[in-house]
Amino acid sequence: MEQDQTALEAGIRATVAEQFPRTMADLADLVRIPSVSWPAFDAAHVAQSAEAIAALVRESGVFDVVDVRRAPIGDTDELGQPAVVARREAKNGRPTVLLYAHHDVQPPGKDEDWDSPAFEPTERHGRLYGRGAADDKAGVMSHLGAIRAFAAAAESANTDLDLGIALFIEGEEEWASQSFGNFLRENRELLAADAIIVADSSNWDTETPALTVALRGAVAFNLRVATLDHASHSGMFGGAVPDGMLAAVRTLNSLWDADGAVAVPGLVTADLDLPEYGEDRLREEAGLLDGVTSIGRGEILSRQWAQPAITITGIDAPDVANASNTLIPGVRVRVSARIAPGQDPATAYAAIQEHLRANAPFGAQLSFEDPDFGQAFLVDTSGWAVSEVRGAMADAWEKDPVDIGVGGSIPFIAELVEEFPGAQILVTGVEDPDGRAHSPNESLHIESFRKSVLTEALFLARLNTRQL
Repeated sequence: MEQDQTALEAGIRATVAEQFPRTMADLADLVRIPSVSWPAFDAAHVAQSAEAIAALVRESGVFDVVDVRRAPIGDTDELGQPAVVARREAKNGRPTVLLYAHHDVQPPGKDEDWDSPAFEPTERHGRLYGRGAADDKAGVMSHLGAIRAFAAAAESANTDLDLGIALFIEGEEEWASQSFGNFLRENRELLAADAIIVADSSNWDTETPALTVALRGAVAFNLRVATLDHASHSGMFGGAVPDGMLAAVRTLNSLWDADGAVAVPGLVTADLDLPEYGEDRLREEAGLLDGVTSIGRGEILSRQWAQPAITITGIDAPDVANASNTLIPGVRVRVSARIAPGQDPATAYAAIQEHLRANAPFGAQLSFEDPDFGQAFLVDTSGWAVSEVRGAMADAWEKDPVDIGVGGSIPFIAELVEEFPGAQILVTGVEDPDGRAHSPNESLHIESFRKSVLTEALFLARLNTRQL
């Protein structure tokens, strides 16, 4: 049996390499589809992307069921974006693994900020550039590439494919996964699994794989700061009347102390084991300008993974081109907070509201709109699935993986835990620190991608021998 498994895994290595040009070509075809899920963009592109992926899944010949489905958003009749689902049942006591990724992408931004067109995949210096090339169409193709390689190698070796595999390729992750909970409930039997791989994170670097074991939670909301019931001439009343911009700037500045660390009472810090990570690496990966210093206190990765962070991601106010000599009645901003693993988002939101109200100057009136919460997540690393995926990573990359935290959030993981409490959840990914997901010139490191496909194919092959 051990000799047969060794031969199968050798076949998988060869098959991943042989099929890799096809895997890259399929990825490039998906990147060409501008599947932005935001309401202001054409939803037909998201539907086109889902149908293209469903066709690839059907072509694999692995699944008993392949479908494109939608679920309602909340308690409304409005349907969310289309997702691809598929399933093959386990046999002979083998486990079932659910493979998750998302096929929707962020808006491209301004064309002039890209070195090549956002939706024309372009290879340069060992990387594939394009919106969604890394986040997360590479996640989609890491699943499909691994499934195809595993199935082909198993057929060549006369190995029975007894492993159960479910596939869930979501279509609205970049727009808050609004129908996610309903989708899980409506498709529970199709998606039920013993282990779940969420392929939407990053590796430590292009040479070192990583398993994400901690994710910060999220609290986002709109804040309006108002001082006047109408605009007034700044020359006539300036100096005596506080305008909305002045009040907003003073209020928002209270969120941070002199070091740039969050200064909101009630927000906590988690205790995490941290790998080494220096200031020089931070400067290189983040693109800090000369003379600009980092902010916060403590180890850098603690600031990014275990401590709260608050960012103002948007401001509704007159732009410079339309600026007039006017006292602005009010300003609206979007506040995005990341909270430490272990803190409840509703508790954090209440603390931030209390702080802002206490620090609003000149009696400015505050109103809060459209709160959006995301639960933090800590992985239980004691299960068999974690051990298996770590081993597959080490063998595929020829380097031991690093356990990492992520400063961002994947809020829907809490819903996966709620719906499938017995499943072991593994957060992996194909991104790297220079991938620039969500930014212009997003890219995928091609060799890292190949290793990620091989990792997952080896993982599937090893689960195929596991008896529950």
